[in-house]
Amino acid sequence: MPPVETWESFPFEGELTVRPLAPPAERESSREGQDGVDCWACAAADDDYVWTTERWRLRPIAPPSGLPVVLLLEPREHFDRPGDLPDELAAELGVLIARIERAVSSLDGIGRVHIGRWGEGAEHLHWWFMARPARMQQLTSSFAAIWDDVLPPTPQAVWDENVAAVVRALV
Repeated sequence: MPPVETWESFPFEGELTVRPLAPPAERESSREGQDGVDCWACAAADDDYVWTTERWRLRPIAPPSGLPVVLLLEPREHFDRPGDLPDELAAELGVLIARIERAVSSLDGIGRVHIGRWGEGAEHLHWWFMARPARMQQLTSSFAAIWDDVLPPTPQAVWDENVAAVVRALV
């Protein structure tokens, strides 16, 4: 076990063992919306999102999780990787990441906003915005995503107000 259990942000106590690393698979796993087929994001209506532009859409995860708010930014058009974006969309993305980060950071009691890009479950390109509560030092760094799964869910009314405040800040 590497010394991560000594980090204040490590979410677990007690004896843990690392699973043996499995050999490489024959091929990559298929993902939801592979090659744009049966892609939830492509088929979703704007009503499924809390903020939209001509080329981008933003939605909270559902149901609420352990952090104060978690949002996903997606391009309207189906892309798999950031490198697939045309230069104009890539340039817009940089501005949008900054705007959304500022909007989430403007919520009361937010210490940091973690921005992540994982694409293992669904192919449609998306970025995660995960709000970490201020002064919650155990929730810092890369373990914030694990803490999001471990903590009790944020109450729906608080979650909804946080989402609404982010949208107001973006408008």
